[in-house]
Amino acid sequence: MKRVYTAESIVQVTHVRNLLSAEGIRSELRNDRLAGVIGEIPFLETWPELWVGELDYERARELVEQELHGPGLEEPAWTCPGCGERIEGQFTECWNCGRERARTGA
Repeated sequence: MKRVYTAESIVQVTHVRNLLSAEGIRSELRNDRLAGVIGEIPFLETWPELWVGELDYERARELVEQELHGPGLEEPAWTCPGCGERIEGQFTECWNCGRERARTGA
């Protein structure tokens, strides 16, 4: 087995575990109950870890990297056709006048 991911939050590790499971990759969660010993041992050793079999490691690593640093769903900023306000790409409505983003292509 190889460690494929670790994070401070059990929520983050569980999320990644669910992503791997959805892709058919079995994993093992370790250190998920060590929060109570923080201060007794180095804190990084108490972080939850996700381990996978050696045959699944490369694919699991790719999926983790894609999730953490992948292209995502970022949209470019846009200009409201109603009032001319510049709007960040993640928004679909103008905060100033409420007009929806103009759809391009279909």
